[in-house]
Formats: sequence, C-alpha cells, structure tokens
Amino acid sequence: MNPEVEGLLRTLAPQVLGVLVRRHGQFDICEDAVQEALLGAARQWPADGIPDNPKGWLITAASRRWIEQYRSDTARRQREDKVVALTPAPPDPVPAQDDTLTLLALCCHESLTTASQIALTLRAVGGLTTAEIARAFLVPEATVAQRISRAKQKIKQSGAKFRPPQDLTAVLHVLYLIFTEGSTASSGNDLVRVDLTAEALRLTRQLHKRRPADGELTGLLALMLLTDARRPARTDTNGTLIPLAEQDRTRWDTRAIDEGTTLISTALETAQIGPYQLQAAIAAVHAEAKTADDTDWHEILGLYDLLTVTAPGPMVSLNRIVAVAMVHGPHRALDELSTLDLDHHRVHAVRAHLLDLRGDHDQARQEYEKAAKLTLSAPEQRYLRSRSRHPR
Repeated sequence: MNPEVEGLLRTLAPQVLGVLVRRHGQFDICEDAVQEALLGAARQWPADGIPDNPKGWLITAASRRWIEQYRSDTARRQREDKVVALTPAPPDPVPAQDDTLTLLALCCHESLTTASQIALTLRAVGGLTTAEIARAFLVPEATVAQRISRAKQKIKQSGAKFRPPQDLTAVLHVLYLIFTEGSTASSGNDLVRVDLTAEALRLTRQLHKRRPADGELTGLLALMLLTDARRPARTDTNGTLIPLAEQDRTRWDTRAIDEGTTLISTALETAQIGPYQLQAAIAAVHAEAKTADDTDWHEILGLYDLLTVTAPGPMVSLNRIVAVAMVHGPHRALDELSTLDLDHHRVHAVRAHLLDLRGDHDQARQEYEKAAKLTLSAPEQRYLRSRSRHPR
C-alpha cells in the first residue's frame, strides 16, 4: 500500500470508529464497519487519489456498511424501522470532536483482561491487523481474533458508556505494557519488536497532544523516548544483547534524549509526581551520563526509593537493588536480594551479576545458567550463557 495512504488510514481509523460508536453504540458492529471502510479506501485511494475530505469519506462509507450489517441481523424485521431512523446524514461538515481518547479508554475497559485490552487497543486504535498483532506477540492469529471478539462482547455486555475518561490510569498501563513488550520482548528471536515500540510511541504522542498537562502521560512519553533512544546500541550486528554499561553511547538517539529530557523536566516541575515520571527521571540520569562511570547512582537510588513508595513491586525492588550495589557494594545488595520472593530469570541474572562483583565466580556461573533456562528470549539466553562461560 502507498505509505502516505497507509499512514493516513492508521491516523483516521480511531477517529472514524469513535464517531460511529458515539452515534450508534454497538462497538462490535461499528468496528467491523470501519474495517470494511478502511479496506475500501486502501483499494480505491491509491488509484483514484486521496479525497479532499478523507475522514468524511471514511465516515460515510463506514456508516453505510454499519446500516448493511445492522439490517442483515437475524432480528431485521423488528429493527427495520429503527434502522431507518438511525440512518446518518452525510457527514458534512465532519464532526470536529476527536473521539480517539474516549475510544482508547473503552478498549481498556476494566471488564477486559490485560491481553484483551492490548489486542483491542492495537486493532481498534492502532489500526493493526489481527495478523500483525499475532506476529508481534508470537501467538496464533486465531488466538488474537478470539481475544478481540470476546473483548467486543464483554464491552457490549458491560454496558460501558462512550464518554471521555476522567482517569487515564488503565490507558497508560496498557500503552506501557505494549511498549515494554516491544522494548524487551519476553520471548522469540529478537530483543526488540520495533512495530510495538513504534505503535506505543505513536499512540502516546497522540494522547499527549490532547492532554499535554497530564504529568503521568508526559512522564510515560518521556520514558518511552529515553528508553527507545538506546535501541541502536542495545544489540550488535548479530543481534547479541549488549548491556547498558557496555553500550556505545555515541549510537544513542540524541534527538529522542533531548525531547525526553525536556518532557520529564517540565513534568517534574509542574505536575504531581507519579511512577512514570520517576521511571523517566531514572532513564534521564542514565541518558545524561557520557560514560557508564559517569552515572550518578546516588541520584538513581534516591529516585528508586521514591518509586518504591509510590509504586511498590518486585521489579521495582529488583532494579533498586542494582542501584544499591553501585552505591553501597554487592554485599549489601545481596543481603537485600535474599529477601525478595520472586522466581524470575532477572532475579537470577541480578544475583549472578552481584556475585561476580563480589568475586564469587563459580556461584555466579550457576546463577547465570538458571537465568538462561528461565527466559524465553533467545538474545537473553545467548547473553546469559555467554556470561556463565566467562564470568567477570
């Protein structure tokens, strides 16, 4: 498909779907109608040219398809009169209201599982096909299709209202999970899945344009930018993982770092501090260090102390323990690690690293092997097994 057409359709898809859902409800029928309209545009626009009013074109096409689907329902006879009454007038002028944020909140409805929230968000708001989502998460296409179908039914059964959200917590969490899976894939042959990180960044940018004063939204966008800035240096030409301390920092994306640093500085000065802002602040400290030795670990430890209070969790504690080691040494960090009740490959990887720092290379080798057996990521497995053979 023409890249210009593809990009435009991806941008307009959630706006058009939002218009239909606001008018008619019935998320499932509306989503199918919009998909049909998008397919029609993908076939017609490259040949005939993009219409003067592309959003209006899509709304009209989707509305017509919605009516066709509604009429073909098994209760057609009882609903025919209602269908006629609901037939929308041609969308001229195009509604000025942008329902993307409202649609995103609906996709993240509390009645849905996290997996369903992610799949529906990527499909309805991100514009990804079922096949693209399946490839991104390394699951069968039928599984993704089932998640999306069930999610639509749950939204319908829940009676969820199509109204702008007051609280973005669920939305930010889903975007964070999409980005995190893309940034460090939990399984498969690639460390990074750029399609997911790019989509999470795109959606978060769209949201930030609508809510620029939201401190946590600003923090999340900054966190994504500062994390993604390191992507070019995180693997070598063979896809082998390169840890942060060993990365060539001249390969980091300075434009993304500058943007992310500016965003988090503004958020910390103007908004109530939250967990995404704190994580972004930690990423900014790493980004500002010219070399690994220049890293201000005292500041990072202080930020993790705050994060432990605002958003306690085992992974936060684990990351904080690494900072403890850099400030107070591996002995104290190992003592704190012994109190962490979590069976995860990163726990064993951190313990191995700390044992290495303490000089216990034989024990470190065993922990690296345990970590390698637990992770499903091929790049992480290769790195951990390499470390087990050559502890430092």
